Amino acid sequence: MYHTLLSQLSTFLPTTKKNIIRFYDSWWWEEEKREKMLMFFTSAFLVSIPVFFQAPLVRVLPWLSLVLTGFWFWLSWHWKKEQATYLWGDILWGFSWSWLCGSIYWGWLRSHPAIHIPIEAIGLPFALWGIKRGWGLIGNYFYLGSLIGTAITDLYFYIAGLIPYWQELMQTEPSLVKPLLQGAIAQVETLWGISWAILLANVLLAISLWGLVKKEIHYIVFASAVLTTIITDGLFWVVAYVGIN
Repeated sequence: MYHTLLSQLSTFLPTTKKNIIRFYDSWWWEEEKREKMLMFFTSAFLVSIPVFFQAPLVRVLPWLSLVLTGFWFWLSWHWKKEQATYLWGDILWGFSWSWLCGSIYWGWLRSHPAIHIPIEAIGLPFALWGIKRGWGLIGNYFYLGSLIGTAITDLYFYIAGLIPYWQELMQTEPSLVKPLLQGAIAQVETLWGISWAILLANVLLAISLWGLVKKEIHYIVFASAVLTTIITDGLFWVVAYVGIN
């Protein structure tokens, strides 16, 4: 019986290995599918940068963050001229708008949550114009997805009663941050806060699935930007929770 089992495995494993390699080769080397996967993860990465890199930078060196916007736009325009780097330049174009809006708001206006979305939406007319004309679809849909995710997150802050904590956190001394975070997390952990978090997370998930079903690459990027909002918000609250314990 033992020898029979070994014999069966010896004939099964090479065939399975060949099938796996054949599947990998046919999937990865199909250019369209490869590009969609790369753009999906690039979009997710770019959504996380403002939260974990730009936010601390802009509090210390807001002018540097603002000046960097020019570099992102220049690099995007340069990459978009070449066929080999066009996709990267296109998505970077949308990221540049997000970076610009974040630099302005978090650099000088962060203690005014009421104008957060209006500032973040500075690039919206340009994005909608580009989408209407069929120009820069990947970058424009990335920016649109990021903006939708940000807007729904802000909506949760209003519904859960977290806006006062936002305002105080932006103005308080570092030594007083912990008590404020404790109060904010206590507000989130109520039945009201948890229920709305689940509801709005499902709204974001539904929007993401709508984009993924469309299958075009700019919709994939849009879906990734929206979906990453859920992950980024979740990580933020986990970090905040760990920080107060």
